[in-house]
Amino acid sequence: MDYTKNVNKLCKIILLFITILLVLSELTITVKADDSGSLYLDKLKFNVTINKDGSMDVVEIWDIDISNTNTLYKTFKTDNDKFTSIKNVRVKDVTANKEFTQINEEMYHVTENCYYGLVNSKGDFEIAWGVGLDNKYATRTYEISYTVVDAIGKYNDYAELYWQFVGEDFEVDADKITGTITLPSNAKKEEDIKVWGHTESLNGEIYVTDTNEIKFQVENFYAGRYVEVRALFPTDMIESTGRTYNENRYDEVIKEETKWANQANLKRKWEEIEDEVVAVFLIFVVLALCIIFIERAVKYGKKLSTIKKYMPEQKLDYFRELPDKNATPGEAVYILKEPYNAFSRHFGKIFSATLLDLKLKGYIDLRVEKAEKNKDKIYLKKLKESDSNLKGDEKRILNFVYKAFGKETEVEIKTIEKYIEKHPSGVQALINGCEKSIETQLKENKIFDKKQKEEFSNYAGLAGVYYAFAIVTLFWAFPLAIVLLINGIMCGQIKKRANVLTEKGVNLKEKWNGLKKYMEDFSLLNEKEVPAIEVWEHYLVYATAFGIADKVLKQLKTIYPNIDEFNSINTSAYMYFMYHSNFETSFSSSISSSISSSYSSSVGGGGGFSGGGRWWPEAGGGGGGR
Repeated sequence: MDYTKNVNKLCKIILLFITILLVLSELTITVKADDSGSLYLDKLKFNVTINKDGSMDVVEIWDIDISNTNTLYKTFKTDNDKFTSIKNVRVKDVTANKEFTQINEEMYHVTENCYYGLVNSKGDFEIAWGVGLDNKYATRTYEISYTVVDAIGKYNDYAELYWQFVGEDFEVDADKITGTITLPSNAKKEEDIKVWGHTESLNGEIYVTDTNEIKFQVENFYAGRYVEVRALFPTDMIESTGRTYNENRYDEVIKEETKWANQANLKRKWEEIEDEVVAVFLIFVVLALCIIFIERAVKYGKKLSTIKKYMPEQKLDYFRELPDKNATPGEAVYILKEPYNAFSRHFGKIFSATLLDLKLKGYIDLRVEKAEKNKDKIYLKKLKESDSNLKGDEKRILNFVYKAFGKETEVEIKTIEKYIEKHPSGVQALINGCEKSIETQLKENKIFDKKQKEEFSNYAGLAGVYYAFAIVTLFWAFPLAIVLLINGIMCGQIKKRANVLTEKGVNLKEKWNGLKKYMEDFSLLNEKEVPAIEVWEHYLVYATAFGIADKVLKQLKTIYPNIDEFNSINTSAYMYFMYHSNFETSFSSSISSSISSSYSSSVGGGGGFSGGGRWWPEAGGGGGGR
């Protein structure tokens, strides 16, 4: 239908808008694999010395906050194009002024105060050390030193350092990362040394501070990014290295770095104007959406002006007769309460009332067996099978109950309750089937309009969507939120005016409502003629369906003070059952509770699961804790 299409279009437009907003705002969602431990680097400092043989001595100083972590580690992906090997690994606890003991065995959890530096089972070089803070928190400073063999490439024109000090797989955030690189000797002038720094967020600096020194720093480093340094310096500073190439390097490096620098400059320029561009774009989008939804509001207004809500021909304070003697309890509830989107909420009472009606019609019997401590037992007895004299919803309920009987002809009410609780899918099918049967029955009697019910449901859903997105947009697009709210209100009004009940149905509703009020107030009316007890038997069927049976029974006692003397052999055995069974709490409410619980379990959702594992960093310095 057109209304369903409207809902789909609205959802797509709003969701697209919100998606664009989140992307442009660079919304970052962080998912932690395991929140049992945490690490944060206050400072990470690199002291690097380049040697004449092309090796590189590195000292890393980790000033780190540690919580619930046993082992810290750093890994290097084996890559012969970047280095040959790593050796001379040492780890020291600067805080305690303690050298760690080296071991030659890979361990997931390293023994406290021990470390290793070796090629692990994944083929990567790994440095790991035991900190022993499994269930503790502490701030520690560690010094990790190692030598990278053949870290420098020697070319005809320049020697090159190209090293990723922190890789994308490094798992720890850092407040500040700094580094000092000392060359093997002094260049003639600082201009002979060329340096570049690479990091994703462009928030770092690198510069030549002397003829033999390079420094770099990065602020507010986030895990998942990288810090990379590239430097060209006079080739004669390196005497020999395993990575010697008979070619020039300068032109290729300048070409690459110029390209990347241009891209970085474009990114910086974008960041400078990003807020203004996004603001203008959002203003445009908000205005466009306001226009779209204002047009829809106008359409809704025109529709509202054409709808005439049916009204009852006569207003009734009370109605003392059954409006329709052939109406099932489900039909009466559907007419009176209009549960068009909440039929399941009323079904427990409908089910109980239908059982009472089936007793009156001779399909089942109900009896009370008195027990000690007021724990009376209620029994249902099978008398005959369903037939053509029953309507569709009555047949469905009777057949469902008989399934609970199994091979028995009489069972306790608790057997029915247990059957209901164990068959949630069957309960859901019963509820859906009864609703369809009731709608068909009412439609055949020209009481119910199915097309109007569909319109009612569509506009109810559409109003909910408008209200939801009005709340979402309230704080950043106030004009749009107001327009959405107006649309939601108008859709709600269209829903209210939908004539789900025909004119005949509206008049019947007025009578059912009058009967309900009469049953609730009859003891206060001081009428000369009170309906006979047999009439009340039928009234109580619908009182049960409407949820007022307990109230009616209490009033009946004032009219018929000897009602508790009726026994199972007189004509009012039904009333005896109703009075002595503590009906509302022990029968109707227990059945309703079982149905609600069963129905919820058949349509409810479930939970998800999460997990995590150890990340194995790429070349250039991944690391973290475990």
